[in-house]
Amino acid sequence: MAWSDYAIFWHVYPLGFTGAPVHEGAPEGAPVHRLRRLIGWLDYAVELGCSGLLLGPIFASETHGYDTVDYYRIDPRLGDDGDFADLVAAARERGLRIVLDGVFNHVGRGFPRFAEAEAGGPGSAAASWFRPDVAADGTVTYAAFEGHDGLVALNHESPEVAAFVSGVMAYWLDRGASGWRLDAAYAVPPAFWRATLPGVRESHPDAWFLGEMIHGDYAGYAQAAGLDAITAYELWKAVWSSLNDGNFYELAWALGRHDAMLDGTTPQTFVGNHDVTRLATRIEDTRHLGHALAVLCTVGGVPSVYYGDEQAFRGVKEDRAGGDDAVRPAFPDAPSGLAPDGWPTYRLHQRLIGFRRRHPWLVRARTEAVHLTNRAMALRSVAAEADTQVITVLNVGDEAYRFPVEAREIALAECGDPATDPADPLLVPAHGWAVLTAKP
Repeated sequence: MAWSDYAIFWHVYPLGFTGAPVHEGAPEGAPVHRLRRLIGWLDYAVELGCSGLLLGPIFASETHGYDTVDYYRIDPRLGDDGDFADLVAAARERGLRIVLDGVFNHVGRGFPRFAEAEAGGPGSAAASWFRPDVAADGTVTYAAFEGHDGLVALNHESPEVAAFVSGVMAYWLDRGASGWRLDAAYAVPPAFWRATLPGVRESHPDAWFLGEMIHGDYAGYAQAAGLDAITAYELWKAVWSSLNDGNFYELAWALGRHDAMLDGTTPQTFVGNHDVTRLATRIEDTRHLGHALAVLCTVGGVPSVYYGDEQAFRGVKEDRAGGDDAVRPAFPDAPSGLAPDGWPTYRLHQRLIGFRRRHPWLVRARTEAVHLTNRAMALRSVAAEADTQVITVLNVGDEAYRFPVEAREIALAECGDPATDPADPLLVPAHGWAVLTAKP
């Protein structure tokens, strides 16, 4: 198995986490060494059970990090190369891998090559780096990503762009990164990744490449692009939606598609990230938070926990300027600065992540709903190489529910209600959940 098969990521948005001024550009003068603050949280991530950091943008940008202007420089609001080197070294000491966020679909307007294109006009060599946008009157400008004027779309048919992206990826892999999250991969022709990644893999065969997909043929895109993993947004939505609506048929349908995706790629699973409303806010009945985490930790894929979710942080993502701020907050200087009411959720994460780490075969598990009603669901997760199966039982009803599941040597591994009887684990209390092991 590759290292990524064992990976459980703590997903951090560094600009927000460190309290950097997100809406202002990089400051003039000396860098501010905020990235080092993450070093003080590495033990916290290890104790949570994570084996890697999935970092949001850390390169010089105009505002939020996804409008990059210099891919070879750490954002001065976060620090410099020395800060990154120290973070990598400290992470390695603890066995943590670092995966970086690569924004290779578009650049900020301050990207030097774009300034050359604007100065030289549509016929210039620099203009070939960017996707043209021809107006009705024939005027040629440059395409913006999804209507955001500050994000200029790269031309992925340009050999120079391909060479540039390959060079950036190799540069930071040389400096200790273990892989890349490819932002807005869905907007990039898969042939671009198919052409650029092999050369990077040649010098970094263990590198892991995760593509951001929010719609479309997930597995088909991953295979065409040559990616290792794809973000599993479809499963994310089904988890919280089915819990809120009392409709486990939605989750069962999504898991069927999730299993099909596993035939072609590895899903990167999550119940929260930097682009969505916090799980603790999204789940309407807080008694069901553990149900969502139990699903995350017992189905196939490479899971991640978004910083703050493990402390039941709340926050709403809004579609407006600054609408991400509530889900990208600053963390205190040290874990001792966290509010005491978040630690029970942290310990729940520890328990379920610990279970996942003891059953690493779950990364490729297929999960089937073996009992299903609107408000009660039993999932069976199996893998060819495992001599154990995992049964996850979820009850969002107002009465205790007995699950008619047949299996040998059923044992209670984790549960949400201490009233669950280990001798009768298939009787799940109202609004309860349990993770069981059994023999096939």
